[in-house]
Amino acid sequence: MGIIIALISGMLMSIQGVFNTGITKETGNWVCNCYVQFTALLAGLVVWMAVDRQNFLLLKEVQPKYFLVSGIIGTGITFTVIKGMELLGPAKAVMIIVISQIFVAYMIEVFGLFGVEKTGFEIKKLVGVIVSIIGVILFKK
Repeated sequence: MGIIIALISGMLMSIQGVFNTGITKETGNWVCNCYVQFTALLAGLVVWMAVDRQNFLLLKEVQPKYFLVSGIIGTGITFTVIKGMELLGPAKAVMIIVISQIFVAYMIEVFGLFGVEKTGFEIKKLVGVIVSIIGVILFKK
């Protein structure tokens, strides 16, 4: 089930990036970014009211507190995906985004950052990232 959800996530991210780039052409990057974040808030509230209804005051219990900047990071993600797709096109941008995600996620695991269990370095995983980078280089030509 996790694989299916991850595949859906990748598909939705690619489609959203294309849609956001289209919105940006007419409105500008920050208008689009605000619209995306606002509509995400509305959608999240609707789903929360229908399924969850956990108390928002539980946010004060989150530790460490720096986890709470995730919404700000989301704004950065929206901005950089839009610009990346605008400058590189959807396929190249997504390939580079995914490689960056894999590399950073692996470094988080290797070094045990942000409370994630430390896994240790494996050369085969580094080779996987290098092969992915070669794939982007070949795709660009």
